[in-house]
Amino acid sequence: MHTTASPSPIPTALIGFGFSARVFHLPFLQALPDFRLSAVSTSRNDNLHLIDDSVSRYRDAQSLLAEDEAQLVIITTPNDSHYALARQALELGKDVVIDKPFVCSSKEGQTLIDLAQARGRLLSVFQNRRWDGDFLTLKSLIASGRLGQVRLLESRFDRFRPLPRERWREQPGRGSGIWYDLGPHLLDQALQLFGSPQAITARLACLREQCEVTDYFHVQLHYPQLEVVLNSSPYCASPNLRFHIEGSGGSYRKQGLDPQEDRLLAGVRPDRDEWAKETPEQWGQFSDAQGSEVVETLCGGYQHYYRGIADALLRGGQNPVPAEQALETIRLIELAQQSNEEGRRIRL
Repeated sequence: MHTTASPSPIPTALIGFGFSARVFHLPFLQALPDFRLSAVSTSRNDNLHLIDDSVSRYRDAQSLLAEDEAQLVIITTPNDSHYALARQALELGKDVVIDKPFVCSSKEGQTLIDLAQARGRLLSVFQNRRWDGDFLTLKSLIASGRLGQVRLLESRFDRFRPLPRERWREQPGRGSGIWYDLGPHLLDQALQLFGSPQAITARLACLREQCEVTDYFHVQLHYPQLEVVLNSSPYCASPNLRFHIEGSGGSYRKQGLDPQEDRLLAGVRPDRDEWAKETPEQWGQFSDAQGSEVVETLCGGYQHYYRGIADALLRGGQNPVPAEQALETIRLIELAQQSNEEGRRIRL
């Protein structure tokens, strides 16, 4: 009997081995058989016990890109380095995944997109929160028609961090601050639900003492007969309101953040789809004229992003997050900054 051999795992390199690489990328590369981690670049030696001895270690990204066999390169370094590293990788004929927010400017993003197309390489952006269970539930409720005509969405990602931390995201520089950190998640989800807005109004601020970068945002996306409000504050000590959506048929309210990040931090291995499932006390509530009911949160899973990457590279499937979609997010980030600086609504 003739059988078709399974494709060989994709040789994959991690550029950067900080929080994002260890929590959001490494567990899936280790759990999914379609990937083989071949190399890591990092200037620090701590946490290298998390990878096998067979994985090559490089002190700098340039040496890894020039010397390692990796077909797929995952860039998890600070935002201001994404463009140069991705460009080098694409020029060397490698496929590239870049951690959100993609790059620091739409001009850089378009250059990378053009280069990837010219070289025939995959270029994808890790917008993992498309696979948050609460977002999938919200998306399903809209598609089902239970909410009727949607008129308002409030999407929040608050934290209680009254004191700035010593890390690059909270230091002055290109691509730093909470708008570049959490803004891409909320913008990408809004674009997935409703497409491009007609206009944007933004307030970006630095509320904490001794803070040197944006740590608060309140951004409105204006659609015909629909308002989308995106918000993040460092002073939310109460249970987080994640989503509040209102429509002509009813409303849905969801508190708390998706549990995947906390579970990955706790060392939960994402080797079963159920690993990301919420507990009943975390579920949201739908309300209409007849009353209210608890809505079970759909099971999310960031592994679905990497399954999509493997399908695209090994079996000719679709890129799960094309860079062109992430470029639209970067353009909205820039327009929000313009709105804040000029104190006015900006039309797209």
